[in-house]
Amino acid sequence: MIHHVSVGTNDVARSKRFYDAVLPLVGLTLMAAEDEGLGYGSGTFHFSVQLPIDGAPATVGNGSHIAFAVETRAMVDRFHAAALAHGGADDGAPGLRAAYDAHYYAAFVRDPDGHKIEVVTYAAT
Repeated sequence: MIHHVSVGTNDVARSKRFYDAVLPLVGLTLMAAEDEGLGYGSGTFHFSVQLPIDGAPATVGNGSHIAFAVETRAMVDRFHAAALAHGGADDGAPGLRAAYDAHYYAAFVRDPDGHKIEVVTYAAT
């Protein structure tokens, strides 16, 4: 079981505008907001966005991404729309990804720092 996932940011305020708009759609709420970073969570899972501890600029992991599971295709669509409206970039519009599974419905976005974020469901509707 994963306890937490963290991504780096170069602009906490910009990240807050983005993640405040999209993370509630997957059930995560803001639990902590400081100058150095943000903490979102639900139960025992935590997602943080923070300035790198070493003081170097935040960079994107090549080949890495975070996928959030949701219950319906409409939730995938809403997440994607909210992400684009709040500073995210499209990296794969909502739709079926039959190469993964006949029911794999997902969307991919890049957050304002370039991290790849996916939202996915196996629901038929």
